[in-house]
Amino acid sequence: MCFHTPHHGRPHRRDRPRRRVRARPRSGVSSSGSGRVPRRSRSLSRRRIAAVTAALVLAGSAPVLLPAATASAAACSSYPNWVAGRSYNAGDIVRYTDGRAYIAEHANPGYDPVISTWYWEPYACDNGPGTPAGNFVVTEAQFNQMFPGRNSFYTYSGLTAALSAYPGFAKTGSDTVKKQEAAAFLANVSHETGGLVHVVEQNTANYPHYCDWGQPYGCPAGQAAYYGRGPIQLSWNFNYKAAGDALGIDLLGNPWLVQNDAAVAWKTALWYWNTQTGPGSMTAHNAMVNQAGFGQTIRSINGSLECDGRNPAQVQSRVTKYQQFTQILGTSPGGNLYC
Repeated sequence: MCFHTPHHGRPHRRDRPRRRVRARPRSGVSSSGSGRVPRRSRSLSRRRIAAVTAALVLAGSAPVLLPAATASAAACSSYPNWVAGRSYNAGDIVRYTDGRAYIAEHANPGYDPVISTWYWEPYACDNGPGTPAGNFVVTEAQFNQMFPGRNSFYTYSGLTAALSAYPGFAKTGSDTVKKQEAAAFLANVSHETGGLVHVVEQNTANYPHYCDWGQPYGCPAGQAAYYGRGPIQLSWNFNYKAAGDALGIDLLGNPWLVQNDAAVAWKTALWYWNTQTGPGSMTAHNAMVNQAGFGQTIRSINGSLECDGRNPAQVQSRVTKYQQFTQILGTSPGGNLYC
């Protein structure tokens, strides 16, 4: 993998196997089912309406039909699993293979809910994998779908716990823009870590390289302590210092927190994404919310070694992952994907 140019201007050697992050002193419809209100009685068959009405009359109560999303929804796990080829009536609710729930808008012979969107509509569940945590646009089920073989260190709860550090992340603009930013961030993170597999840099021979003794604070944790860690593979003593200062954590003195605390690890990645321009002219966050395009996020992360034809294969790898993730989130990738 490649390297960035550190903020003090020293270029990296291209023969180092892993790219490190450098700092400069820096809809659509959700397939998760959140935020969409299933239509009222049109989502229910006449037969089901009649049955509900009769039951209420027998109980001595006036029949009241609530919109599906305002009624108390069950957890997604309580619904029957969707089965391809099985007939479904309008109003039937199923649990899809990734844990999300869908309600049949129209009777169908078992069409795929993700593909056949005229027949199916996402359905919000209470406290299930179909409900985003803290209004984050990515559900746990979608996160698991994006990273099926990830290291257990990279938890969904760690990610959602880190979101409070940068409240504008994936919460700025339209629903489409929010989902595009989340997909862009996670696609770049996936590229950096091999699908959230690697927590620390694999080439230990590089570890002593990441201490810049020219900084006035030096390397109090030791010369070999500032190797790449976390979702964005934070490295160099000056990056640990800057990230720690921004987050209110002593990462210069205790860089191991990034590999031992999932929330801290995610916060360092969000710190870079939201505040650092790297080799680019804008932060990755601004690139997405201002619709400059996914290509500018690549430029801010590793543009000096990948963009402008320097490494098209690496750029394509990031773009492909971004396209996959936007599809999972049920939105379009937008334009300007390359750098």
